Amino acid sequence: MNNIEPVPHDTAGESECEHALTHLYEYLDSEMTPDDEQRMRAHVAHCSPCLAELSVEDLVKQLVKRSCSERAPDTLRVRIHEQLTVMTVVETA
Repeated sequence: MNNIEPVPHDTAGESECEHALTHLYEYLDSEMTPDDEQRMRAHVAHCSPCLAELSVEDLVKQLVKRSCSERAPDTLRVRIHEQLTVMTVVETA
């Protein structure tokens, strides 16, 4: 964590802790914008409860990944993909 500036714990009605916990999985899955990723890093750099939660969730994610060595059946993968496509179309409509 290089050159990370702490950010205030309360901005625009949503505390940084609420923001961090709401977007935890986006961070762990590398789905954040660079600015949001920096905001998360800055927050957990000085907030030990959020850092602890991030660490626990990261550990759980790693354990699940290690435990799930079997590939999902192709039929399941197709159904999931179809549902995600439908969800994306509905959200953008």
